[in-house]
Amino acid sequence: MGVVILLVMAAGVAAMLSRKLPTAFALVLLAVVIAFLAGAPLSGKGSVLDTVLQEGAPALAATMIAILLGSWLGKLLEETGIAGTLVRKIVEFGGDRPVFVALGVLAVSALVGTVTGSAPAAMLAGLIGIPAMIAVGIPKVTAAGTILMGIAVGVPFELPVWQFFSTALDLPIDTVRGFMVKLFPFALVAAVAYVLVESRRRGVEHTWSLKSVRERPSRDDRRRLPGDAPWYALLTPAVPLALALGLDVAIIPALLGGVAYALVTTTRPREMNRRLLRTLYGGFEVAAPPITLFVAIGILLAAVKLPGAIDALEPLVKAVSPQNAVLFVLVFTLLVPLCLFRGPLNVFGLGAGIAGVLIATGIYPAVAVLGMTASYNQVFGVADPTSTQTVWSAQYAGVSPHQVMVRTLPYVWAVAFGGLCVTASTHL
Repeated sequence: MGVVILLVMAAGVAAMLSRKLPTAFALVLLAVVIAFLAGAPLSGKGSVLDTVLQEGAPALAATMIAILLGSWLGKLLEETGIAGTLVRKIVEFGGDRPVFVALGVLAVSALVGTVTGSAPAAMLAGLIGIPAMIAVGIPKVTAAGTILMGIAVGVPFELPVWQFFSTALDLPIDTVRGFMVKLFPFALVAAVAYVLVESRRRGVEHTWSLKSVRERPSRDDRRRLPGDAPWYALLTPAVPLALALGLDVAIIPALLGGVAYALVTTTRPREMNRRLLRTLYGGFEVAAPPITLFVAIGILLAAVKLPGAIDALEPLVKAVSPQNAVLFVLVFTLLVPLCLFRGPLNVFGLGAGIAGVLIATGIYPAVAVLGMTASYNQVFGVADPTSTQTVWSAQYAGVSPHQVMVRTLPYVWAVAFGGLCVTASTHL
């Protein structure tokens, strides 16, 4: 039966890759089929209806709330002009020195990446940052990749990501935070190396051919580019991180602290109510796709943790899982491309189910699975041509997502290798 379950998973991957089914729908369908194959009854204890669907759907509720609050804070950064001001100040400081401008935009992207991820983060840093980099001669592919590599630098400190790994892998926040702090230097070094190497290797290209820049800005575009925010408001992206990392405040209160700080430092009292509601509703729109995905992931995790699924999959997964630390690093480094194109090791897809199997069957400790999945997440968030932030950044810069993948993959592959080395040396 374990072989049949693996074949069903492979069919699910094929459905997602071919876009026959949206990822969230495919994961729910997979969960139901796996539960039936594992011998789960229709209703009752350990059943499809009551355990997999009813209990699985809200299993990642804390992550969903964190995603919503991060999206809300992201909308505030956009509407109040905090993100735009950060980018403009960096560009002004860099002047006509391409590498300095790119490094500055990289730093702002990292700050934004600690608040929110995916396309909203890319837009907050890229709407001004990408045209500015191209204007001073940074090649288009390098400009798009700089935004993505910067966001990846911030991801180890993105609080909703901490909450996701904590809930999905049943680990304390302190454990997740500890590994993310170790992963951060690899992401930072790779991002800086990307800017320095790619900008110099390809030389300066004095072009200005962005369609979105040549065209006259629309009313919506002008709303995205408000005036400068006060200098003290520019600290907003660091507030949740300081609360969570420095003062050990819980994730959701830390994000709420960031929302409150952004509002108080940029908004007049009589306008607060309208801005709060407007940005909150906007945050719901941004958060809807990832929340839907996390509902599906929770359902899949509930299915693969059923006793019947564990008994069926344990001997097969154990037979192909390396136990030696060196083999662990080599094998899972070679498998890095499987997290691209919504592949089976993408943690925001079937990879979450595989992680659940590895933990439930006792093949690896949960903290080792954390190291593997968090390392792969650094690759997916930058180089996957199907991820929303990669698509947006590439298209806005006037290049294809596959061009960005080719340029960034070697650097984020090295980040994954570093994360896997840390995992193997400390937890295997």
